[in-house]
Amino acid sequence: QVQLVESGGGLVQAGGSLRLSCVGSQMNFNLYSIAWYRRTPGKERELVASLSRSGSAVYANSVKGRFTISKDSAKNTMYLQMESLNPADPADYYCHAVHAASGFDHWGQGPQVTVHS
Repeated sequence: QVQLVESGGGLVQAGGSLRLSCVGSQMNFNLYSIAWYRRTPGKERELVASLSRSGSAVYANSVKGRFTISKDSAKNTMYLQMESLNPADPADYYCHAVHAASGFDHWGQGPQVTVHS
């Protein structure tokens, strides 16, 4: 079964760091463009960062310079390294992968990130 399983969410102090991981099963990450989204109650889902198959990364202005998206295709794993977390960052974070040829997409389950000030 094709699925994305996330890990790494939790509570962190303001200014601290967290790394989210997302492992794809039955997937070849070389065939997917990937991204991280986040959602907080009452707000629209926000694209945090995306990484194309060619390696081009795009970041939301709110996280630029603090967050880094990456992947390890050999491990079928994508990451979101988050630095200098601030009170605007708490949310449920979702990994997302879109198959380049078919357009089929998959979502992770959304681990929660909480920032303690």
